[in-house]
Amino acid sequence: MSLADSPGPCARTPARGRPRSEAVERAILDGAMKLLEDGVPLAELSIERIARTAGVGKATIYRRWSGKEELFVDMLRAAEPPDPELPGTSMREDLLVMLESLRQRGLASRASAILHNVYAQTKSSPRIWAAYHASVIVPRRRIALEVLRRGQRDGELRADVDVELANDLIFGPMLTRTVMRPEADLPEDLPAQILDTVMAGLRPVSP
Repeated sequence: MSLADSPGPCARTPARGRPRSEAVERAILDGAMKLLEDGVPLAELSIERIARTAGVGKATIYRRWSGKEELFVDMLRAAEPPDPELPGTSMREDLLVMLESLRQRGLASRASAILHNVYAQTKSSPRIWAAYHASVIVPRRRIALEVLRRGQRDGELRADVDVELANDLIFGPMLTRTVMRPEADLPEDLPAQILDTVMAGLRPVSP
């Protein structure tokens, strides 16, 4: 299973008879990011200003996004590392891939002052954060829960474990390191350390 198998963020249906242009969409997203890099606060970005910077008309943007909240979510997704393909061979391998993806996002945010700033501003805007949460975070969590339920069926996870709680126990430490403790190390072996430590208490006990 791939994270891409879930509904994409801000899935949009192009207007009938007007083919989508990836180059135009890229120019719009780049234009919005350029304004942020120039120091324009997220709250002060308008569709008109983004259109002017990207060299397109406002109607061109509205054919692709219903509003700036939806556009900002796609801008964040474009700036993030892509969602990984899950091997599907075992619960452990899939969870390791997902934890590594979180680690890479943390590294990207630390390496990019503008991306770090955008995340901070996104959380300060209830409407944009709600859009990001609904279209990005919720689908990712849903896939993680599916991986854990499959692990229960395959005997990798105890049958009595609450998968919602298990999800928080597994991904919580990485989120703490990447979001709440920006000074903390993110070593390459961190995903395996987290998973092995948590799974010591969650895997079935052999008779």
